[in-house]
Amino acid sequence: MKKLSMDELNRKTVEEFRRSEKTPVIAVLENVRSAYNVGSVFRTADAFLLQGIYLTGYTCFPPHKEIKKTALGAEQSVAWQHFANATEAIQVLKADGFKVYAVEQVQNSISLATLDCKPGEKIAVVFGNEVTGVEEETLKHCEGCIEIPQLGMKHSLNIATAAGVVLWEIIRNRMIVPQ
Repeated sequence: MKKLSMDELNRKTVEEFRRSEKTPVIAVLENVRSAYNVGSVFRTADAFLLQGIYLTGYTCFPPHKEIKKTALGAEQSVAWQHFANATEAIQVLKADGFKVYAVEQVQNSISLATLDCKPGEKIAVVFGNEVTGVEEETLKHCEGCIEIPQLGMKHSLNIATAAGVVLWEIIRNRMIVPQ
């Protein structure tokens, strides 16, 4: 077994990334207080060729030193927009044909294990504040809530970890794996 070299990984340049067909998925970050978490979501969005990220409320946005530290350049490749609040972002998403889900523990949530995403379906996923989660007002504008099955005592994940888990599950069946 041998680790792959940078050349063998066939990484895209920023320009190649921008020209690539994107997965019709948008991550919405609502009032995320840690710029490191924001940067991590940028990196995940780059890894999965997401259409973009919507940053809402007091979530910080590029250019930002701490985003840059964890995004490792993904803040240059991934399209992003900032909105005053998540409701405004959701209105734009719905007008563009997106189904919008929040990642939150609520009554009648949809288990991530049973979420049914059709290939090509436009999906946006709202991830909330590290402590308070997705705002109640925001939940009212979503199609439903996705819940990550958890078995331990805490029943919560860091937003960057939750984003990685949820976004991977949404795109994994849509991926065309290069040979």
